[in-house]
Amino acid sequence: MPEGPSIVILKEETARFAGKKVISASGNSKTVDFSRITGKKVIAFKSWGKHFLICFPGFTIRIHFLMFGTYRINETKEMPARLHLQFANGELNFYTSSIRIIEEPLDEVYDWSADVLNENWDASKALAKLKKIPDALVCDALLNQDIFAGVGNIIKNEVLFRIRVHPQSLVGKLPLKKRKELVREAVQYSYDFLEWKKAFVLKKHWLAHTKKICPRCEIPLIKAYLGKTNRRSFFCNNCQIIYT
Repeated sequence: MPEGPSIVILKEETARFAGKKVISASGNSKTVDFSRITGKKVIAFKSWGKHFLICFPGFTIRIHFLMFGTYRINETKEMPARLHLQFANGELNFYTSSIRIIEEPLDEVYDWSADVLNENWDASKALAKLKKIPDALVCDALLNQDIFAGVGNIIKNEVLFRIRVHPQSLVGKLPLKKRKELVREAVQYSYDFLEWKKAFVLKKHWLAHTKKICPRCEIPLIKAYLGKTNRRSFFCNNCQIIYT
């Protein structure tokens, strides 16, 4: 599943089509009226967390890549596109994605202050939201898109390793200093992820995610499917403290 930084990169890569008219639209999506798109100009491309947003006058196409969604710019895959947009200067193709139309103004749909990579990100709001879920596991809290829009499983594992917190810690048991550190590092690692992803060196910087040995303690890392989200967690039982 693409995480927030990957969606920001997609937004930057598609900027060339902003202000351009869609010559034709097609695909196997059952939720899109392609005739409504054809002939319309793209006003802007935006992102919120893991959502990629293609803005037209009066409506927006929202694309969520789910677990296995992909896209291609000016090329195709050997499979039907969920959505194909043809422009005079190129094409966009989206595969294995959830696509729907948003009719409402985006400011009524999205809380931009919850997006860890948005200029309107508000750390104080994130801390206030965390305070309301004291019994949640921290591994679930980090994946809560209402609090940390854009944070995915890689960022979750790396942030918890950075701040030395066990994924099964309870949010309400974290000292305030640790909660602030959690919020700060969720943002910092997301920007690090973005920088490394652009440079094609992201995996080289992983310390815990998919790793087998703790680089601090030099003992085996634990791999487990934890929390209500049941996502893979990689952690060290020695240097990552559990707060319960």
